[in-house]
Amino acid sequence: MRRIICFLLLVTGFANAQELNCEVRVNSERVGATNQQIFRTLEKSLNEFINKTKWSETEYKAKERIDCTMFINVASYSGDQFSATLQIQSSRPIYNSTYATPVFNFNDKDFNFKYVEFENLFFNPNSFDSNLISVMAFYANIIIGMDADTYSPLGGTDYFTAAQSIASTAQQGGYKGWSQQDGNQNRYFLINDLLSNTFAPIREVMYDYHLGALDTFGDNTKAGKEKIKTALMSLQKVYDLRPNAFLTRVFFDAKADEILSIFSAGPSVNISDLTEMLNKLSPLNSSKWSSIKF
Repeated sequence: MRRIICFLLLVTGFANAQELNCEVRVNSERVGATNQQIFRTLEKSLNEFINKTKWSETEYKAKERIDCTMFINVASYSGDQFSATLQIQSSRPIYNSTYATPVFNFNDKDFNFKYVEFENLFFNPNSFDSNLISVMAFYANIIIGMDADTYSPLGGTDYFTAAQSIASTAQQGGYKGWSQQDGNQNRYFLINDLLSNTFAPIREVMYDYHLGALDTFGDNTKAGKEKIKTALMSLQKVYDLRPNAFLTRVFFDAKADEILSIFSAGPSVNISDLTEMLNKLSPLNSSKWSSIKF
């Protein structure tokens, strides 16, 4: 009987897993500190924290976990005070393919935190315990929410609401990045824009682009490209209200290279109107749009 129980527990553990399959890396090359061990300890602790914390009530199978990376580039370190930047990237698989499409790619330049080696990292949604925990928990929910948006229309709302709650609670810590006074491309504006009706069309495009188009490429590549074109053209609605919007830039930071690749190969579709639109939506990527050959 004990063997049966152990087997069932083992199967359950594999069947229901945490949401993220995340690789956290800490780069301390710029610091040059003699005690490099603290950075390795921090890296190990964060990997365990992110991957072993259950971030929602949704049950994920092991194969459904979201692949992502968090790259912490430490700029300075003194005692228990760290100043760093944080690069977050996530992807999701495409149906009937070995290809993984980028979903989120964001560089947080305001990542300052306090950390004592070997301290326990535990997330309590009802309190602010440290900026390190709050920032990591915030982006864990952003990653899950962005992924959910690709599978159902506005499917990430609950996760974004959780991230907004974390952001609101974290403001009491006084760290940069949580307030609208800290700039216009930070965590405050990221989560408020994601939950704003003004930018709902961007989130709807995430669904149309992925489940509605990329996931159909195996059946009909040309039709899939046409659907992606239609999805991208619908971003005109956001451009008309907020040209050069922050969330539009976030979208293209993840998707620009992929869009270039999609429309530069395979079955040809008429994209003259699309390239014109792309140049309006994301002028920073104009060199990519001019490279599209079809």
